Amino acid sequence: MRETYHIEIIGPEDAPVQRASIRTAGLDAARERALRLFRRARVPQRSGPAAEAVRIVDGAGTEVFRWSVWDEGTGPGRSR
Repeated sequence: MRETYHIEIIGPEDAPVQRASIRTAGLDAARERALRLFRRARVPQRSGPAAEAVRIVDGAGTEVFRWSVWDEGTGPGRSR
C-alpha cells in the first residue's frame, strides 16, 4: 500500500525552505528521496538560506526521519 510522506528541507531556526510530498510504498524510498533533495539543497551554487536539516513527516503528522548537517559522517540517518 502506498503512503504519503511530506519532506521538508529546513533552514536556520527550523524554518522550512522547501517542501515536497511524495507517495511511495515505504519509508526507505522516502528517505532516499529526502537525502537526495537535501544534498541538492546544500550545493554551493544554491541561492537563499542554507539548508541545515531534512525531515520526513508521515500522513498522520508524525516525524519519522530527521537528518542534519551535524549528522553527516555518522551514517545514513536515524529513524524515530
